[in-house]
Amino acid sequence: MHILPASAASGPNPPLRDLIAGEAGSPVGSAADPRFAQYKVIRRNGSVVGFEPAKISIAMTKAFLAVHGGQGAASARVRDEVVKLTDGVVAALMKRKPEGGAIHIEEIQDQVELALMRGGEHEVARAYVLYREKRAQERAAQKSQAKETIATTIHVVDNGIRKPLDLARMTALVRASCDGLRDVEPEAILKAARKDLYDGVPMDEVRKCLVLAARTLIEKDPEYSYVSARLLLDALRFEALGEEATQAEMGQKYADYFPRFVKHGVRIGLLNEALLQFDMGRLGAALKP
Repeated sequence: MHILPASAASGPNPPLRDLIAGEAGSPVGSAADPRFAQYKVIRRNGSVVGFEPAKISIAMTKAFLAVHGGQGAASARVRDEVVKLTDGVVAALMKRKPEGGAIHIEEIQDQVELALMRGGEHEVARAYVLYREKRAQERAAQKSQAKETIATTIHVVDNGIRKPLDLARMTALVRASCDGLRDVEPEAILKAARKDLYDGVPMDEVRKCLVLAARTLIEKDPEYSYVSARLLLDALRFEALGEEATQAEMGQKYADYFPRFVKHGVRIGLLNEALLQFDMGRLGAALKP
């Protein structure tokens, strides 16, 4: 009953009934459907695969069979219900990330569980939950340090250069973004962001993941909106300076950068050379990031 999720799309989503057709309750979806090309699935081992709705349908069908037995495979009601529930799961995933991106396997399974409960299939949902818990315990027994191991092997691609993800800086950035806010939890943001990271992820995507992770928690507490803004500011600092910088470092770094910025602007014809008559070092030091 593993779910190796499928991809979703940004345009209008016609019912999956048109994409999923099968016999004996084993739907088969098209992995090549262009609507799903911009979606990927992050597996528990950190690998990234294509998003395939058919695999969600297969997992749901197995859950129904676990409750209703082999006869459920021939039931038209079960087949129709699986198609409807799969449609709902994919629509929910697409709504969360309309622009596409990577979805963690756990997030997909959470949506399957939620869809079964909302659909009134409580016995099936219970069987699905018990199966997930059993598998989780087995994985924990086999490798209790799996998350730490995966995290330390994640590499990012920054300006075409592959390098290890700086987890220490990412953690420090999130915690600094939470400073002074009483009801926010840095670990909740880091946990949510790590679920969307995979080996070889572009550095720009890492920054986006942090912002989105904080943004999804705004419903829990409005103060997360300030955290989201501070994390977005980190991306803007990088865009301005061309290098990583904390807010605390900006006072000195921007003061040093400002004169070089003006000189470069004059050199390429975007700024008036009359600006060079002013004391750029003094002006840069006076600016308050």
